[in-house]
Amino acid sequence: MERLKLVLQYFQSNSESISNGICIVLALVSVKLYTSFDFNCPCIPQYNKLYALGVMFVPPLIFFFLGILVNRHTGVMMEECLRPIGKRSKNPAIVKYMFTAMMQRALLAPMVWILVTLLDGKIFICAFSMSVDPKHFSGMPNTTGLDLLKLMAKVPCKEDMIFRNSTFRKAVSRYVRCYSQAIGWSILLLLILLGALGRLIKPCFDDHATNLQTRYWSNYLDIEQKLFDETCVLHCRDFARKCVVQFFEGMREDTVLRLPLSPEVRYNREEDMVDQEEERLHGITKQEQMDQLLETWFKCKPELDITKMAYRPRVCVTWEDHNGKTIYSDV
Repeated sequence: MERLKLVLQYFQSNSESISNGICIVLALVSVKLYTSFDFNCPCIPQYNKLYALGVMFVPPLIFFFLGILVNRHTGVMMEECLRPIGKRSKNPAIVKYMFTAMMQRALLAPMVWILVTLLDGKIFICAFSMSVDPKHFSGMPNTTGLDLLKLMAKVPCKEDMIFRNSTFRKAVSRYVRCYSQAIGWSILLLLILLGALGRLIKPCFDDHATNLQTRYWSNYLDIEQKLFDETCVLHCRDFARKCVVQFFEGMREDTVLRLPLSPEVRYNREEDMVDQEEERLHGITKQEQMDQLLETWFKCKPELDITKMAYRPRVCVTWEDHNGKTIYSDV
């Protein structure tokens, strides 16, 4: 149970971990879906290859587009590509990095599906049993009145009367399955070798400083968008509360029965709530102002320079009791 909690905390730590977790889940779903899928070859020369290749490549396309859809980097990357320059310049390296990361995650589940189908071999037998030369196998059943192509198309169907308890069908199936598994293991080995070579060779040709900068600012764009969404939610809540309270002038927010508070404590709490709301509203009181602010955020995002905030004068807030003693100070 503790290990499960640690895994969940890891996948919830940041957006990149969440995207990795979603892609792993999609890969596991593809394996589970294939094992529960009842594949039945049509055993008709005109449809065997079409049906088998459709089952092999159509679900991977679905998983690929689904992986792109659920990846958070997709929306951030497209927004970065389409936004006007404004006060902030665009960095093509960041877009390239996010596109590469998105494609790598989106290709995981499709590759797992294709590898599982090749290692299993049933789909490959259905698609290419007609391409096998039957002269290399003994025990071929009597084909009187039956075309040879139609006979080979029925090899995947072991329930057929022609191939019931037939060693010919088993030999052909085993032969085609061996080809399928050889292709599957070869693709898996090639992917592992490419990944290992990429890890070993890429650092030799990449600029480490540029790579770190690209990773940093790609993470910044993701976190910036997330913080902007969270701030918009807070602003929407406070703006809606102001509108509702203004409509119901005599309404009180706290209608739940609680222990009575002293007038001074109640007054201080109400003042704190008003100050927090005013701070988050930032003087925005009309719909036109909010629409203009959101349009400005898209067309002209703020420059990446916080020196102005660093030298902004701070407000000194001091609370004193009735004896003049300081009980709270914010400098």
